Amino acid sequence: MNLRITAALATITLAMVSPAVTSAATDAAPAVAPKSPWIAADFKVPVLVETPTFKVVPLSPALAKVDFDAYMSSIDHLQKTFTRSTAWPHAGITDADAVLDMETEQARFTKRESFAYAVLTPDGLRERGCIYVYPSPLKGYDAMVRIWVTKAEHDAGFDAELYAWATNWLKTDWPFAKVAYPGRAIAWGEWDGLVAGK
Repeated sequence: MNLRITAALATITLAMVSPAVTSAATDAAPAVAPKSPWIAADFKVPVLVETPTFKVVPLSPALAKVDFDAYMSSIDHLQKTFTRSTAWPHAGITDADAVLDMETEQARFTKRESFAYAVLTPDGLRERGCIYVYPSPLKGYDAMVRIWVTKAEHDAGFDAELYAWATNWLKTDWPFAKVAYPGRAIAWGEWDGLVAGK
């Protein structure tokens, strides 16, 4: 099905995604297929990072409920700050859609096409946000990273904390020389212009 990508990105087709759901990850996905391989074959992709205030784990069907609860608590906030679109999240997403979304993310992770992570409380009972690592649609960047947190976490200052942590994590633990952070290190208007002009 054709999914509406944010203004920064073109429309892509993902047969695995249900027509009823457009996930955060597919909204943030790059507009071009990744170069093969876009990440070194011998790189061991992180599957668990623990800090005193949160832990980072790959999205999977086991996390469908906490992921669903997180983004559904922040529909308006995420439409304005993350996707810049009403396509995700929206009130019509079902439990089945949420599970399918997690299956899709898990498959992309396994194939090393992209890497979607839940940012959970240390006990794993609540999702504070997500981090997505993608191949960049623009030359000059090795990867593109998108981050969101719930409205409550944003209001508590966690967005800035997670962004600072994630930029350091990508710099120290991943094999990328240059990472794009659209809407953060690169203003949306500038990123949109670069993508449109490539």
